[in-house]
Amino acid sequence: MGLLDRRTRVYERLRDRRAAPPPDRQGERSDLSALEGHKYALVTTFRASGEPVPTPVWFGLSGGRAYVRTGAETAKVKRIRRDARVQVCPCTARGRPLGPSSEGRGRVLGPESEQAEQALRGNYGLGRRLYELTVGRRVDAVYLEIAPSGGTG
Repeated sequence: MGLLDRRTRVYERLRDRRAAPPPDRQGERSDLSALEGHKYALVTTFRASGEPVPTPVWFGLSGGRAYVRTGAETAKVKRIRRDARVQVCPCTARGRPLGPSSEGRGRVLGPESEQAEQALRGNYGLGRRLYELTVGRRVDAVYLEIAPSGGTG
């Protein structure tokens, strides 16, 4: 079992059972302003069947877009490559929603994106840098960009 497989199993055990945003809170905003002042975002991507898959992540905001760094081979990257539709809302570290969700479009930027890295650095301090020096180096990573879709509901 690889490092990513073990991490995924641990995250699934830790994830709050309320991690999926309730239907009545989805699509309330057409921008990502609900994320301002928060450290975690619940990014919901969609399987081919349409089933939502919520994942709490670290993020950074820049230019009205959210940026996430994640493993290049993670399932969320594969889902975004297939279907760019995402929902995003502020959440706790375990994925409990803390505010309204926004509809957005995700895209994979690749391993080098100065704007994405600066956005993440702006939202986190020494803790993230230490994480990247230890755990983050072991993962072949890419950045995801989430742009608001411009509409509600």
